[in-house]
Amino acid sequence: MIKIKEVIIGTNNQGKYKEICNLLPNTIKKYSPKEFKIITPDETGKSFEENSLIKASYFSKKTNLICLSDDSGLEIDLLGGEPGIYSARWSGEKNNFDLAIEKVYKKMNLIKKDWENQNTARFICCMTLYWPSGKSYISKGIIEGKISKNKRGKNGFGYDPIFIPNGYNQTFGEMDFNSKILIDHRSKAYSKMKNFFI
Repeated sequence: MIKIKEVIIGTNNQGKYKEICNLLPNTIKKYSPKEFKIITPDETGKSFEENSLIKASYFSKKTNLICLSDDSGLEIDLLGGEPGIYSARWSGEKNNFDLAIEKVYKKMNLIKKDWENQNTARFICCMTLYWPSGKSYISKGIIEGKISKNKRGKNGFGYDPIFIPNGYNQTFGEMDFNSKILIDHRSKAYSKMKNFFI
C-alpha cells in the first residue's frame, strides 16, 4: 500500500477541519478547501455514507488531490433518529448551533415532558478517502450516549454541549479537546483507515 503524503480535508467547517487535522499524522501535508476557494457541494445523499462520498469526490476532482471527507451527525432515539443527516441543516444558514440545540430540546419536550430517562442518542461519522483515479474507501464510527438536560461546556462545536458519551459524566462540550478526540465518532471512523497514512 502506498502511504498518503498529502490530502485535502473535505470540509469548510473549522471545528471539523481542526479535529481531522489532529487525527492525521503531523508529517501529512494538509490542505483546506478555503485555500482553493472551493465551497462545499450540496449534500443530496440519503445517508451519511452518500454525503461523505459526495464531498470527498467533489473536492478530489476539483483539486486533483486525495480527499479525506466526513459526514457526521447526531441521532436521537426519542426523535426517531432526528436530526440525523440533517444535523447541520438544523443550525440554519448561519450555522447557528444554539438554534439547532433549541430545536432539539423543543422537539423532545413536545414528545415527552420528562424525557430524562428516554434520552439515548449517538453520534455517527462516515469518513471517505477518495483518490483522483476514482478509488474510494469508506469507514464508519459510532459513539453511543445520551442528551443532557441542558447545555454544558464551551468546548467543541455543533451539538457537543448536549451529548454525554456512555461511561462519562461530562458532555463533549465540557471535555478538553484531546480527551474528546480520543474517544469520539470521528476518531473511531479514522482508526479504520489510519493505515493509509502511517
